[in-house]
Amino acid sequence: MSLRDRISRTPDHDEVRSALCGKIIAITGGARGIGFETATQLFDAGAVIALGDVDEEAVGKAAADLGVEGFSVDVTDRKSFDDFLTGVEDSLGPIDVLINNAGIMPVGHFLSYDEALIRRTFDIDVIGVITGTQLAARRMVTRGRGQVVNIASVAGRLPTPGLTIYNGAKAAVIEFSEALDAELEPTGVRISTVLPTFTRTGLISGLRTNSLVRPVDPEDVAAHVVSIIARPRVRVTAPRSMAWVHANATIPQRMKRMSRRMTKLDSMFLDYDHDQRAAYSQRIGADGR
Repeated sequence: MSLRDRISRTPDHDEVRSALCGKIIAITGGARGIGFETATQLFDAGAVIALGDVDEEAVGKAAADLGVEGFSVDVTDRKSFDDFLTGVEDSLGPIDVLINNAGIMPVGHFLSYDEALIRRTFDIDVIGVITGTQLAARRMVTRGRGQVVNIASVAGRLPTPGLTIYNGAKAAVIEFSEALDAELEPTGVRISTVLPTFTRTGLISGLRTNSLVRPVDPEDVAAHVVSIIARPRVRVTAPRSMAWVHANATIPQRMKRMSRRMTKLDSMFLDYDHDQRAAYSQRIGADGR
């Protein structure tokens, strides 16, 4: 049984629905994967959803399938992001929650990374998050309420060969979010972070996971996003059993090296199936296009 199913069967389900019903929630990267599954669960809980995505065709179809509003948004363009938030508010009303979900995950040897891909990753995964958070929080502070949920990753706490750029980007999101939550909490605005482990989406296509590094399904991650909106707090890992990553900095390097060898994290993101990952690589610009 998935986490989503378990939540729907708990006594807290009515409490969660009560907390979410009628909330206006905008989601970037909402056309597929974690973003779309999160939108689905929030919609099922009674929230009013607006999907945003850089892929106009995909977000149009996703919005039509779910029966919600869909908007084009390029999170790397400040005006586009502001127009997205304005469009949502003009159509649906003041945004209660922004979920900064859009992100990309390049993998491979650091010395082989193209400069454009490095910049693109930080533009989407970090600057896009910061931009959206600032634009949304400014609106929320004037109303004395609101929440921004930033989707980071356990990779932000778990430095891994082959994930250097992604590691750095997600670490930035985690620390930025916690600092800003402390700054804005007195105004009534919360900044929360969800740290998924490797999730069965296009991000891990072509990667050779194993019994020691098990990906989770998007619906399990989405359930944690729903939970952190219903009960705002600084951060949560998805699954919760991955919370140990917050203490990773205190683990001796010898133990880290042994762990990486045992789990094959020392090579998983360096030695992967390029053909299976080709479609995702092309979509994020990791194939040089």
